[in-house]
Amino acid sequence: MAVLLLYLLVVNAVGFFLFGYDKVRAVRGGRRVPEKRLFLVAAIGGAAGAWIAMRSFRHKTKHASFTFGIPALLGSNVVCVALLLKVML
Repeated sequence: MAVLLLYLLVVNAVGFFLFGYDKVRAVRGGRRVPEKRLFLVAAIGGAAGAWIAMRSFRHKTKHASFTFGIPALLGSNVVCVALLLKVML
């Protein structure tokens, strides 16, 4: 169970920092993080970090794919973690 919590902490931190990095690159006009990568990190468990970053940095909040997709992935992340915990306990 400790491994699962550590994984979730790391992947959510990565999601948070990727969104922040993409926001900085957007403001400065640099090379951006591909949207596929942002969604991939959210899909593998980092949706909470991605959602918090979206709100904190006001980034990708006008893209319908993100405003609906990230919360949907967050819901699926919660369900997956709940099922994993049920199996583990």
